Amino acid sequence: MTVTSHQSPQRPRGTGSETINGASEFAGAMMMLSGPLSILVGASGIAQDNVFAVSSQYTYRFDLTAWGVIHLLVGVGLVVAGFGVLLNTGWGRLAGTVVAAISLITQFMFLPYYPVWALPVMAIDLMILFALTRFPAGTGGGL
Repeated sequence: MTVTSHQSPQRPRGTGSETINGASEFAGAMMMLSGPLSILVGASGIAQDNVFAVSSQYTYRFDLTAWGVIHLLVGVGLVVAGFGVLLNTGWGRLAGTVVAAISLITQFMFLPYYPVWALPVMAIDLMILFALTRFPAGTGGGL
């Protein structure tokens, strides 16, 4: 009788002999996708593009320029953290978790302005958080 492992294959990354698991690779790739998209939404907000709905009765109502700056900063944070996760740095997973959580909160607050954008990004942020917090660094856990 043979014993089979359900662990995903690991590839060496970063410095030393540490490996990155499939969940971390997924999270890093999703941050590298979500970050530039958030930067583009931030640029649209700063330019006060007319694709955003403006509600006067919303608790978290900010000027579109403020929302643009918020999205721009979160997007840059996602890209930097995504690089950290993909390079398997010590700070990458923690930074990725923090920035993805901040992105999730800001997307929730941004729902009335552009729900077609905010809901899918919230789902992506939840997948990133799950992938980064479910398995310890260097283990074989995968999605």
